[in-house]
Amino acid sequence: MPGRSLNLGEQGLGAMLAGEVQPGETVALEMLLPRASDPLRVRATVRYQDKLRCGLEFVGLTPEQRTLIRDLAKEAQAEMDGSTSSKPAPDKEKGKEEKPETGKEKERERGAMWGGPKRTGGEAPIFSEQVPPNYGRRKGRPWVGWALVLLLAAIAGAISWWRWNRAWEQLESGLASEGSAPVEKAQVQVPAEVMQRLLIHRVEPTYPAEARQENLQGIIALDIIVGKDGSVESMHALNGPEVLARAAMDALRWWKFEPYRVNGEPAVAETTVAVEFKR
Repeated sequence: MPGRSLNLGEQGLGAMLAGEVQPGETVALEMLLPRASDPLRVRATVRYQDKLRCGLEFVGLTPEQRTLIRDLAKEAQAEMDGSTSSKPAPDKEKGKEEKPETGKEKERERGAMWGGPKRTGGEAPIFSEQVPPNYGRRKGRPWVGWALVLLLAAIAGAISWWRWNRAWEQLESGLASEGSAPVEKAQVQVPAEVMQRLLIHRVEPTYPAEARQENLQGIIALDIIVGKDGSVESMHALNGPEVLARAAMDALRWWKFEPYRVNGEPAVAETTVAVEFKR
């Protein structure tokens, strides 16, 4: 079943899967990591499960796999740190000791600041009638710095979203290519009650909001083809509104059966299943 990772570390993975798993189960994972030529294949134990969210603990990671995950986490952290603005360098002049000024020295400095020349000795400073052109104006534009920080954060978020969405599209394209393979013709017709006993993984359908608003209810019957490996290879609805039939098929594609056997050998089986929708 496909899924999207929520976080990744050396110990395990948080993910959202398109199906349910049970705590304690051991599963095989195949992950598409950035800048990796081949998928990372590991085994993990399910530690918790809440609806479609689950936590998986890695089992038996090789040193190479552990190093790959650690390096990926460091690169991600470096990219996040690089998007923040650096602090300004400390002023070298702050370390210098300043000498206290006398009253006369202050007066001479005031005269020069306002446009008058510095006077020496005991003469009073000559003040200018002109006011400095920048007097009274606010220095700097603090909003420019905030705008720059927001712009960098938006760029970093856009890059992260693009990479995440690209990996998801690659995963979905792989599933689409697998699903495009020709479906084998059914070798045997199996009664619904017999096939029901072979069901080992079931995903409940989502009640569509559109159907809920229109108060649509009922049982949707579907004809399905189960492959030799127990997966649902094809299906079509036999009755019911299209919105309910589509929701039922979205759930059925994740069902899993034990292979139906004929003379001890797995066979492609055709059967009928029913999915109920009720408020």
